[in-house]
Amino acid sequence: MDMPPTPESEGDGAIACKTILASSVANVYTSEIKKGIEDLGRKPTLVGFLANTDPAARMYAEWTGKTFSDVGFNFDLREVDKEELEDYIFQANEDDDVDGIMIYFPVFGNRQDQYLQQVVSKDKDVEGLSHIYIQNLYHNVRYLDNAKTQKSILPCTPLALVKILEYLGVYNMILPYGNRLYGKTITIVNRSEIVGRPLAALLANDGAVVYSFDIDTVQKFNRGEGIRLRSHRVSDVEVKLEDVAPMSDVIITGVPSDAYKFDTRYIKDGAVCVNFSTAKNFNPDVKTKSSLYVPSIGKVTVAMLMRNLLRLIANKSSKNQKLN
Repeated sequence: MDMPPTPESEGDGAIACKTILASSVANVYTSEIKKGIEDLGRKPTLVGFLANTDPAARMYAEWTGKTFSDVGFNFDLREVDKEELEDYIFQANEDDDVDGIMIYFPVFGNRQDQYLQQVVSKDKDVEGLSHIYIQNLYHNVRYLDNAKTQKSILPCTPLALVKILEYLGVYNMILPYGNRLYGKTITIVNRSEIVGRPLAALLANDGAVVYSFDIDTVQKFNRGEGIRLRSHRVSDVEVKLEDVAPMSDVIITGVPSDAYKFDTRYIKDGAVCVNFSTAKNFNPDVKTKSSLYVPSIGKVTVAMLMRNLLRLIANKSSKNQKLN
């Protein structure tokens, strides 16, 4: 892996902020992914289902397809009626020529979307949204089998954020797994079930104290005790953003609104700031306080989709070997 960027000191002793592009992080994994395809000896196939008219979803689908094709995958975008989507997912589940499946949400924009996530076979769930994967994430279980030959799949956007923090040197790689964020305080402004909540769990499982903000409440995620030592615990806390952000080593935002801007006054000098929303949640003056700033993460998310797809294929191969 490339060495993480080092902030430079200005003449007056202040830290000069470095803006880190998602492409810089994604490129770290490109050779690994291409090598995986080469070793496989064929082009893996990802099917993407588009069943809405959301321009952002279409743009993401087209961009995903171009990126996958450029690296060496087959990408099959299937535009279907949302009322028929479930049937098409079942067909893809049974198709041996399909290695992975993803759905471009929202489809119905309600709990039906959560149901559709579970319709996708776990063996083809490239986004890591199947119940078993989410359960393993929250309980810090890293494998699907006792022999530890099949790795559990992590949701691609939370995984992308973890990989970005590793790249930036936030993780202490000298420490063992589960402790590499020990001593770090992290603020996340987003608690969606797709990104914010699982991200908070992942970071807490690695030793961080995480404050998770949504529109109404604040929750604290940190290392469990006793029988829950392996995984995190969650508690409701009565704190304000201006209380915890100034002591946070990392601030992560994901508010899907151009109207929301994180108040730069609350950023700790030298903090790492990462935005995963399609909207820009930080003002330009974030660079006066932050040491490392990542304005978007889309390309890293797509790289994690690729890694997940190769992992699904490896898990299937391992399972077949056991059966034989």
